[in-house]
Amino acid sequence: MSLEIVAVSAGLWQPSKTTALARALLEAVAEELDALRTCVELGPIAHELGSTLRRGEAPPRVEEALHRVERADLLIVASPVFRGSYTGHFKHFFDLIDTQALLGKPVVVAATGGGTKHCLVVEHQLRPLFAFFQALTLPTAVYASDSDFENYAIHSPSLQDRIASVAVEARRFFPVSIPIAPLERSHHNVPKNSHFHSR
Repeated sequence: MSLEIVAVSAGLWQPSKTTALARALLEAVAEELDALRTCVELGPIAHELGSTLRRGEAPPRVEEALHRVERADLLIVASPVFRGSYTGHFKHFFDLIDTQALLGKPVVVAATGGGTKHCLVVEHQLRPLFAFFQALTLPTAVYASDSDFENYAIHSPSLQDRIASVAVEARRFFPVSIPIAPLERSHHNVPKNSHFHSR
């Protein structure tokens, strides 16, 4: 069965730098793992999401997005930075996620902002949120500022290198199993009257 990688973009506008970053990470990781890929964009469901107060009241599109995140083998999350933190829609979406659904799940955290002054959001806001869920955030977090994009496409070599590093890290969570042939006991390797003693 193929792995499924899901990215969540909290970018509310089209085009969106946050969505561009989320999709770039998604493609890199899914390519490395030869996995299925899905990008959940919160912008198109923002109004429905905002009016969902309980999980049981979630409209079909919101419920489908929540379910995709919960069943993902690896999760990529990206939010623009507003007022020093992730967006309200991003937090509200994860408030509706089952508290046990992300237990032990690898998560890539990423954010976008106007400049570098917001870069610690990934460490001080996003990592603690997923620590609550007992998810496993990858060592490398990704932050991108406006200068890393040109016409909403990533053009920064250093950002592209960081994305590539994340893909390599993701591979460590899903090592390839190599079958090992069973050991063969050769009768002529063991002396005929030998005795084995445990100590």
